[in-house]
Amino acid sequence: MVDQRDVVERLKEFVKAKSMPHLLFVGPPGCGKTTAALCLAYELYGDKVEENVLELNASDERGIAMIREKVKEFARMMSTVPDVPFKMVILDEADNMTSEAQQALRRIMEEHSRTTRFCLIANYLSGIIEPIQSRCAVFRFSPLPKDAVFERLRYIAKCEGFQITDEALEAIWDITGGDMRKAINLLQAAAALTRVVDEATVYRVVGRISAKDLRNVIQLAVEGKVGEAAIKLLNLMTEHGISGVDLAKLLHRELIKLNVPEYIKPKLADLCGEFHYRVLEGSSPELLVPWILVKLHNIVKSCK
Repeated sequence: MVDQRDVVERLKEFVKAKSMPHLLFVGPPGCGKTTAALCLAYELYGDKVEENVLELNASDERGIAMIREKVKEFARMMSTVPDVPFKMVILDEADNMTSEAQQALRRIMEEHSRTTRFCLIANYLSGIIEPIQSRCAVFRFSPLPKDAVFERLRYIAKCEGFQITDEALEAIWDITGGDMRKAINLLQAAAALTRVVDEATVYRVVGRISAKDLRNVIQLAVEGKVGEAAIKLLNLMTEHGISGVDLAKLLHRELIKLNVPEYIKPKLADLCGEFHYRVLEGSSPELLVPWILVKLHNIVKSCK
């Protein structure tokens, strides 16, 4: 587990007591919720985890009726570990269930509370109905800090015998936003191409324009070299297979970091929104790219 020390310490108490309530793990993707649930299961049941733990995914199951039948069959028998008097059901992506399905899930939890404990996993607490929240011990998983993600990725690179540059780490962070699962998968894909993972390799794997190249385009536009900036950006779009919708998201991410007065940034956000809207309406990127770069130049120029 990376970070999440408070959560780990509380879960250790459950293992020590061989007793726990229903659990609700809440936090952003890739921060360790599912890993924590599985680690808890292995600590409780050891080599008998397969016969005492049922893993379900709310997105994969064909409705609440299927979940009910699986839980009913699973909970029919008592735990096979003498000092742990309950089995465990791990239900991932629980916040994707409708309110009606969650009401049915609440009843299932009540019906089988004598023999089964539920561990629900969700990205957003607001996506879980209050009656379920009140029946669970809620564990909030915090977003992983950048330093912790970098430390883990460096450790993986060292163990696997390849190198990774600081620029590549920054690129992985920029792409994954702290999602450790995505970060590790991206690192693995990049390492399959080269034993020295650099920024260019990372962006090549995901087929995205690098933040550095996009910042160079933005700087050219700010300096008034709009034609040069437009040609470069269109070439980058062709090279990386970037759509207009993808470009709108990338531009928004970089423009809000631009070194301009704060009152200008809402205008830049609106500009990206208008660009996105025009793309969805069917306007050609070849026409929209020069347009947005001219607008960008004029907005930044107005604050000087």
